[in-house]
Amino acid sequence: MRDVSIGGDMIRLGQFLKLADLIETGGEGKILIASGDVEVNGEVDTRRGRQLHPGDVVEVQGRSARVAV
Repeated sequence: MRDVSIGGDMIRLGQFLKLADLIETGGEGKILIASGDVEVNGEVDTRRGRQLHPGDVVEVQGRSARVAV
């Protein structure tokens, strides 16, 4: 797992997936989130607009990243 700095106190899930290089395109993220292939803090989340805060861990397809300041 690696820490990814967001430069603020909040970022949306769809944006974070791209920032963390867990996906290549926004469209790919939309599909993965809607199909239940993305976990936030160990639980499936299907909301692209989910607000993430420092310390949250996102996992997709066996790769993970933690939100950092």
